[in-house]
Amino acid sequence: MSEQQPGETGEPTVPDDVWERFAADSERDIRASAPKEPSARARMVTERLRLQDAREAERATRRTSRKEARPAARPEGWRTGPARREMDGRAARRRRLWAILGVPLAVAVAFVAMKPSLLPGDPFGASAKSPSAKSPSTGPTLPAETAAPTAPPSAQDSRSPTREHPFAGSPAERWAAGADAIVVPEATPVGSLTKEQVATALRQTKNLLVGANLDPATLRGERPEAAIAVLDPKQPRTVDDVDRRLRAPDKKHDPLVLFSRFDPREARLVGHVVKVRGRITFKAGVDASVAIHADYTFVYPVSPAGGNSAEVTRTIVRRVLDVSFSDPRKFRVTPGKLTVRRYDENIGNSACDVHDGFLHPQFVSATPTGAPPTGPTVDPYDRSRDLRTSPTADCGTVSRT
Repeated sequence: MSEQQPGETGEPTVPDDVWERFAADSERDIRASAPKEPSARARMVTERLRLQDAREAERATRRTSRKEARPAARPEGWRTGPARREMDGRAARRRRLWAILGVPLAVAVAFVAMKPSLLPGDPFGASAKSPSAKSPSTGPTLPAETAAPTAPPSAQDSRSPTREHPFAGSPAERWAAGADAIVVPEATPVGSLTKEQVATALRQTKNLLVGANLDPATLRGERPEAAIAVLDPKQPRTVDDVDRRLRAPDKKHDPLVLFSRFDPREARLVGHVVKVRGRITFKAGVDASVAIHADYTFVYPVSPAGGNSAEVTRTIVRRVLDVSFSDPRKFRVTPGKLTVRRYDENIGNSACDVHDGFLHPQFVSATPTGAPPTGPTVDPYDRSRDLRTSPTADCGTVSRT
């Protein structure tokens, strides 16, 4: 039995000539649409055109970057500002104005730069700085003193102190200033005291000198708390004696033997600098202690407190101090505190026989206070003189300030 369905004969239903035309047309269409590889000449031309386009684009970019800062040209109008002729006229007038004002203005600026104190109100805060920083120096700062001088310092020039140069004409002009001038020697073990304990004793000695002679509160006549804090409260009568001297000073209880104090109603420090020179030494002391010897001179530039006087003078105070630091394991002492053994002082340019607990500088413009000097003339800068072997005398006259 045949499996062919009705209408199926086994022969193709499309004639052969139709298939041949279909195949030929398809092959032609495929060849026409297929990509063709360019020839070598075409590739060379294409590459040359690409490079030329790249160079043109780079040059255009550079031209654009140079022109970006220039505003685009616009026709004159109500949005583009004044006409060019008007702008040129204003520019010319501005140039003529600067030509007239420029030179005097430049001269004024240069003059103020050299002397800023001419500006009102102290805009640069010059008055808050140390006046001695602007003082002309006769040479570099002297190195630290390591031994007792053998002669007084040589005479200086004839310059007088001013507010701008408070140490002019003084040997102290080349001295170091403030607490940095008090140089503590390197500590070594002494007896039963360790190196660290000796270092503490030396550091406390410096604190005593600073608190008694450089602390602003002390100089203003206030209670010298920083200096008192260094003293051993277990030392018999020491703290009580200091309190008595400060509370009710008199000839026998004068705080000036230990502290430098000015009456703020009478004199004020010029600037914020005190010149200092001296040295600290140490050795083994009695009773398992280290004995420390300090010898320092302090120079204070001052002016009258009342009004705006331009007068400046100097008060010079030399202090020689012996303190000790005992081993707390062997003696009843307060650890870290000092015991004062002896003190001597020499004060130059302060009123004689005035025992109110303040230094009283003598100003030319003011009526002298105190009793007339009766002692010899001395050089307050002479650090070669031994205060302890010099004969005590009445208040004398200073040869210079």
